[in-house]
Amino acid sequence: MGFFRIRTTVDERPGRLASLATALADKGGNILGLSVQPDTDGTVDEFVTDIPASPAVVREALEAAGGRRVQIVPATAHELTDEPTRALLLAARLRSAPWRLPEILAELLRADDARWVYGALPPRRQAAAVSSGDGSAPAGAAASSGASAARDEPDDRGVELPDPTLLVVPVAPRRAIRLRRAGLPFTLTEAARAAAMVRLAQPPAETTSPDGPVRLADGAEVQVKPLTSLYREALRDLHERCSPESRRFRYFTASPSLPPRVFDRMCDRAKGQSLVAGHDGQVVGVASLMFTADPGIAEIAFLIEDRWQGRGLGTAMARMILRQARDLGFAEVRATLLYDNTRMRRLLGSLGATLTHTEDPGVMEARLAVGVMAAASPS
Repeated sequence: MGFFRIRTTVDERPGRLASLATALADKGGNILGLSVQPDTDGTVDEFVTDIPASPAVVREALEAAGGRRVQIVPATAHELTDEPTRALLLAARLRSAPWRLPEILAELLRADDARWVYGALPPRRQAAAVSSGDGSAPAGAAASSGASAARDEPDDRGVELPDPTLLVVPVAPRRAIRLRRAGLPFTLTEAARAAAMVRLAQPPAETTSPDGPVRLADGAEVQVKPLTSLYREALRDLHERCSPESRRFRYFTASPSLPPRVFDRMCDRAKGQSLVAGHDGQVVGVASLMFTADPGIAEIAFLIEDRWQGRGLGTAMARMILRQARDLGFAEVRATLLYDNTRMRRLLGSLGATLTHTEDPGVMEARLAVGVMAAASPS
């Protein structure tokens, strides 16, 4: 009998967690700790258990219960501490000794190694911080760090796949912390946790407002403001000017009218936040951040008028709405999009999102840890 830390990925379906718990119980396991983390292709369930069965037997039982990529490593009794309490204690240590950031990140994620990395990283291994609207990094990169699993070995199609044992967390321009953990791959949730801890060690960022002008690469200027009920008619006109294809990409239907209930929900600050971009008295784009039943996850969606597509407006609004998600404390944002919406697939991919197919072959889901935003070129 011994302590083990067990991780397995499961599909997001009701009853999966219960099946795993039953499988552990059948092998005499006592679950002493549990965490659930959203990740790129499902949910990662992590258990700390006291179980008499061997790792091979446990792995077989969990795979039979629907688990994928089952990983089992030895654990110790001191790992049974309450995780939120442990994170708060580490945050307190960091505030008093910010120069110990690598050590504290290693403790937070139970990494084997953490060290500073200086200078430009190789492009395929660099996880860039959130950039400002003109593509440059914010001054001091304050409160805008990203984190991502580095990309390493190609698959059989020549496509580079993530190296899940390596995490690079930018702290400032040309300065980052690289973490390695051989036993358990990093998850997107852990990347977001690392980015949040880094922000504690940085100077407070100036409060930014979505209000104000945004200059695009072609010199055009738009005014971005929060959506309110005053924009009801302007938003209705935007929908009427958009092509059927643009409306279909946004709502999965080409209906030219915006249902009043949809507009009311977009304006309800208890259900989300939306931004509108205006030019010459017209609304030419809208970006929405909608809350979900999961307090750590929000959904994003965009509608850009056809003549403004391909000019960088979508990218600029995406960055602004993602910064709002970060400031509201979300760990992850998601988007559901049609497979043939190639422009949106390219935009979200450039921001660092992971795109996966759903059960509907014509629909894809994009998932992005809020701390994992790469610098994107204009869409």
